[in-house]
Amino acid sequence: MTKNRITANLPSRDFRATENFYARLGFTTQYRGDSWLILDRAGMQIEFFSYPELNPNESWFSACMRLEEIDGLHAEWAALEIFGKDSDLPRLSAPFILDGAPRMFTLHDPDGSLWRVMETKEAA
Repeated sequence: MTKNRITANLPSRDFRATENFYARLGFTTQYRGDSWLILDRAGMQIEFFSYPELNPNESWFSACMRLEEIDGLHAEWAALEIFGKDSDLPRLSAPFILDGAPRMFTLHDPDGSLWRVMETKEAA
């Protein structure tokens, strides 16, 4: 079993747009119904529920992805050049460290959901 994992159940205003965005991030569709969508990347799954009236600028939804190492994924996603700056959606931060928290970077998806992509390896 992989040490990498996601804990997520997030809103989607439009499943087709969500699928297209996350496909660029390397996720594939595992299930799509009228009110539920499941995407997968290397055994890590994200579930989405339909929320067409969501205002992405007011979204408070979030999820965590925990990886042994984050630099490779950050470089892969940054190279896509699909992210805006500052308050634009979607957006991607540079890796950083907060006191008492693991090294991480953040991603806001087009629906305003905040991802914290955290490193689980021990500091040297």
